[in-house]
Amino acid sequence: MKIATIISFILVIIGALNWFMIGVFAIDVVALIFGSMGVVSRIIYALVGVAGLWVTFYTFTYRPFSHMAA
Repeated sequence: MKIATIISFILVIIGALNWFMIGVFAIDVVALIFGSMGVVSRIIYALVGVAGLWVTFYTFTYRPFSHMAA
């Protein structure tokens, strides 16, 4: 489960950087590399989405920062 979490965090960071590039420079890096909405692009977008859900689940379940609450 630790490997899945690490991979998920990496994919979420990659997805965030891609959205940053889209927002600031209007460049979709995934589409640029793998083609616009090709099969590989769709798989990558799906993996980033699943990773985002996993990180959300992990954060709210594990609560690594709960000891900081007042």
